[in-house]
Amino acid sequence: CSSDLSSGINAEYGQLEELKTELSNLQVQKVTGGATNKLSKIKDVRKSIARCRTVLRANQRENLRKFYKSKKYMPLDLRPKKTRAIRRALTANESSLRTLRQRKVDTHFSQRVYAVKA
Repeated sequence: CSSDLSSGINAEYGQLEELKTELSNLQVQKVTGGATNKLSKIKDVRKSIARCRTVLRANQRENLRKFYKSKKYMPLDLRPKKTRAIRRALTANESSLRTLRQRKVDTHFSQRVYAVKA
């Protein structure tokens, strides 16, 4: 499943279903007292299922990111994590904004420049 990332999603779902049925068969054999070589295969099948699901989830998230790229809001789990403080900090634009009064003060009482004679 992980090897064919570019293959169709339906093929990956099909492979996932095959692995699930194989796992259920192996679990039945374990209960009925099957061969030991079959029992050791259970772990491999479970890991393969996990790999398959990981690939499917990655594709799904990638498609969702593309979908929400042009939207105003994005689901929380697709947003960058960072830290809580960074997420709440003012943006560069917000921090550079000044009130009308502050702009007036800046224009009327600008910083004086003095030339110091050496």
